[in-house]
Amino acid sequence: MNNKPLIPVLAVFGVGLIGGSFSAALRRAGQVGKVLGVGRNRATLEQARALGLIDEVVTPAEAAASADMLLLSTPVGAMRKLLADMAPHLRDEAIVTDGGSTKQDVIAAARDGLGERASQFVPGHPIAGSEQSGPQAARADLYEQRKVILTPLPENSEDDIALVRSAWEACGACVSQMSAAQHDLVLASVSHLPHLLAFAYMGQVAGAPDAELRLRTAGGGFRDFSRIAGSSPEMWRDILLANRDAVLDELQAVQAVQQQIADAMRTDDAESLLALLTRAAEIRKAWDGR
Repeated sequence: MNNKPLIPVLAVFGVGLIGGSFSAALRRAGQVGKVLGVGRNRATLEQARALGLIDEVVTPAEAAASADMLLLSTPVGAMRKLLADMAPHLRDEAIVTDGGSTKQDVIAAARDGLGERASQFVPGHPIAGSEQSGPQAARADLYEQRKVILTPLPENSEDDIALVRSAWEACGACVSQMSAAQHDLVLASVSHLPHLLAFAYMGQVAGAPDAELRLRTAGGGFRDFSRIAGSSPEMWRDILLANRDAVLDELQAVQAVQQQIADAMRTDDAESLLALLTRAAEIRKAWDGR
């Protein structure tokens, strides 16, 4: 009987919510052997080790030289240099993947940083997050029944794509594939724009003369809408800049709908206002039932 895990040695770059949960889920499934942790903050890495998310703290070069799979769960803006630092040490058999929320820029960073080794990079994006961060936020069940999108490169081998898919499936995820361009367009609408709006709304509330009173009075609607504004500002700065054009297009589109609503309110057009609200409510309720 072969009890060898799917990934004998895993290296996680950024052992927070995404990377830490990947490690924890694979450990729970018995599909990972040794886990190496890489990051900028030694205290955070030691916390991850104390929580059992990693076994050893190593440098990027050491991770590249010994890992079978390397997951990059760092801010998108940091990936280019990280990949370049890894490239000279990367094992021929190793697979590099990521958890970044944008894909075209990450692929460009991989081609630039890894050079001829770019074929070893299989881009991915788990659609599972939280406003929580750090090793303490990691959960072994984070990816259960959650979507993970792979956007493979033409030069990726089928075996490498299949291994990355199997790793996420071992975490309990539902894996699909699409092009990087399609990914960035879709995610601009259903992920990046909602975060932008939540941050903008919180900025508006915080800037009001009676902000303290508003926050004391706020209830469930405020909590639900503003929750994602508690996410990492550094991460979302990088995402919004990386996917700038698509997000700006989506922002313009939502502003057009807001203008329709504002016009209906100004002219006391109850029928048009009801139609706009009803359509949105029906679509949202239908999505809940999927």
